[in-house]
Amino acid sequence: MKHDIATVERISELSSFDEIIDVRSPSEFAEDHIPGSVNCPVLDDQQRIEVGTLYKQVSPFAARKIGAAHVAENIACHLRTRFLERPKNWRPLVVCWRGGQRSGSMTHVLRRVGWDAQQLDGGYKTYRRLVIENLAAIPRQLKFKVICGATGSGKSRILQAVGRLGEQVLDLEELACHKGSVLGVLPNCPQPSQKMFESRLLTALQGCDRDRLVYVEAESRKIGSLQLPTALIETMRAGECVNIEATLDARVDFLLRDYDYFLTAPEWLDARLQPLRNLQGAETILRWRDHARAGRWRQLVAELLELHYDPLYSRSQNQNYAGFGAPTKLSTDDLTPAGIEALAQRVCGR
Repeated sequence: MKHDIATVERISELSSFDEIIDVRSPSEFAEDHIPGSVNCPVLDDQQRIEVGTLYKQVSPFAARKIGAAHVAENIACHLRTRFLERPKNWRPLVVCWRGGQRSGSMTHVLRRVGWDAQQLDGGYKTYRRLVIENLAAIPRQLKFKVICGATGSGKSRILQAVGRLGEQVLDLEELACHKGSVLGVLPNCPQPSQKMFESRLLTALQGCDRDRLVYVEAESRKIGSLQLPTALIETMRAGECVNIEATLDARVDFLLRDYDYFLTAPEWLDARLQPLRNLQGAETILRWRDHARAGRWRQLVAELLELHYDPLYSRSQNQNYAGFGAPTKLSTDDLTPAGIEALAQRVCGR
């Protein structure tokens, strides 16, 4: 094995390096990257397109000449700026897509300067393989306590309050940037890519103490557009369930507070409701649109719960969560912030 190639068998080994430098393009880095790594591209997005086009339309030799010029200029820029103050004993790990020419070029220059730079063998693809392997194994080593309840029961807020009590929580909707329903899209907060979500999820799972309960909100296999790993959803579904049984009035009040951004954007809400047309019928969707435009928010929310969300929830939970057959039931008519805190105490058995 070459002395400048780092073979990584476990994700924990990545922490032995002083810095992880991802030399892929900004768009590749944005899709997913090793948590904590920095993006120092040797080819930006436009340059990658230029080199790729030359490779296909002219010749590999022509592409390599232009590519080498771009790589040299970009590495020089990184040396003058980001790396200029790094000490002599700095030991970075350099990553590209598959551990090829891009990371090799950066590693070569850094080593010529005198730093003990290492090139990740297999590149990002090695990291990605380890993510998949870990997501298939770690969830099965944990014990979950699942917070269930119909839509509007404040499950996410209760989970956050459980975390504030010092308990161990896994907030999947926060990781996914989505509230988990057809109206769960968050304004100005796009969901991460599937790969980025899985990187974030793995980081959260690695931080869990396997000897303690992990509290989690009941979820379906998908949160918005993102898929939960099979091992995680199966282990969650085998967990103990706590069911929040809140009154309809309390749930309506809670949703009007928690989804207050819809109240100022009825057109945006209308677009979110369109996918329900096949389930509820055009007449119902038009009535809901009229409720929104006329500001009849309580009526709209109550109808959404009774006609759409509650029947859907009843079917899915009974089918999917083993612990839902005999859950701990917590009844409430108070989902105010104070009521949420009180429910969190009860969820934890305090």
